[in-house]
This record gives sequence, C-alpha cells and structure tokens, in this order.
Amino acid sequence: MLPREEALKAIIDVGVMAVIRLNSSSQLQAVAEAIQEGGIQAIEFTMTTPGALDTLKEAAKNLNENTILGAGTVLDAETARAAILAGAKFIVAPNLNLEVIATAHRYSVAVIPGALTPTEIITAWEAGADVVKIFPASIGGPELIKALHGPLPHIKMIPTGGVDLNTVAAFIKAGSDAVAVGGNLVDKEVIIRGEFDKITNLAKQYVDIVLQARREK
Repeated sequence: MLPREEALKAIIDVGVMAVIRLNSSSQLQAVAEAIQEGGIQAIEFTMTTPGALDTLKEAAKNLNENTILGAGTVLDAETARAAILAGAKFIVAPNLNLEVIATAHRYSVAVIPGALTPTEIITAWEAGADVVKIFPASIGGPELIKALHGPLPHIKMIPTGGVDLNTVAAFIKAGSDAVAVGGNLVDKEVIIRGEFDKITNLAKQYVDIVLQARREK
C-alpha cells in the first residue's frame, strides 16, 4: 500500500486524527505513544512546536509501525517538503495553498488542506486534496458540516476546532468522514503532570464514540 493510501486508511478507518500542539518538543513522543495506545493511528505534529521536524524524524523511527505520523500547520511548499523528508506520511494545513497540495502529491503523501466556504472546499478538492479540513469547525459546529455535506457529499471532510467528547458524535452523524482533536485530547496540564494514561483513556473514548456514531447513522 502506498504511503498516501495508508495514511488515508488510518485516518478514515479509525475516524479520529490527533493533533499535538505543544510549546516544547521534549514530550511529543511520549504524548504520541499515549495516543497510539488509545487506538488512534493518525497523529499530527504541528510545525509551530519548536524542534517539531527533529522530533518527527525521531518519532517516525521509534513509534509503532501502525502509527501514521503527519505534519500540521504546514503553510508553504518548503515546509511540506521538509516534513515529508523527516518522515511525515500526511500533510495538514489550516489554509488552502495549491503548492502544498502539489508538493505532497509529488512525494505520494496524503494532503489535508484547510477550507471553510463551499468555494474553498471545492477548489481544494479539485486541486487534489485527499480530505478537506473544515476549519475552524467551531464556527457552525455539526450543523455546518451537515449543510456542506448536502451539496458536497462526494468530498471527504474532517472538522477541526470545536470537536470534543460532547460534539464528536454529532460531527460524525452530520457527515464527517473523521474528526481532528487537539487540545481537548492533549491537555497541556495533564502532560505537565505526566498523566499520560489520561490521554490514552481519552483517545479510547473518542474512538469508541466515533464507532458508535457510525453505527447509528
């Protein structure tokens, strides 16, 4: 299976993508391992974390082979290429940059650009987005996904922002192919206290809720 296909399968099959955004890269790998133990395979390291590329490269070597690591907050083609060479199997952006999409596909890596309006979403899809990140999904919530899914049922969407244990089921039932969860899964205070088991338990909860929501659709 090609890296691009493998990443998409990991994201869509489980239905949850974890987003790690920290002030330091020192605990990125420990957090990723805790998330992985909770059943989430697709883990995004944001490029806003100092030293993220080096940590991504190291984590790509040491984490379970079933874990799919990606790079997030990728704003330009240069960063996309650097992240891919460091081991990223998928690229995520908060915005729509056609050069980022082209660079990811040049290396057979899945790409998930950010968009919010129907025009942006369609442009991203036609440019080759594997999935479109609906961001910030906190604006409109599950109802926004439901409204977008009506005329655009063929476009894979992942809402980011506003996804928590109380809303994840509604996002899935509204038509989301998966969800992305950041701060509501990776709490910085929990990390400071070293309570990584709490992150693992939260990850399990998200995975279970998505599974149940899909059954109820």
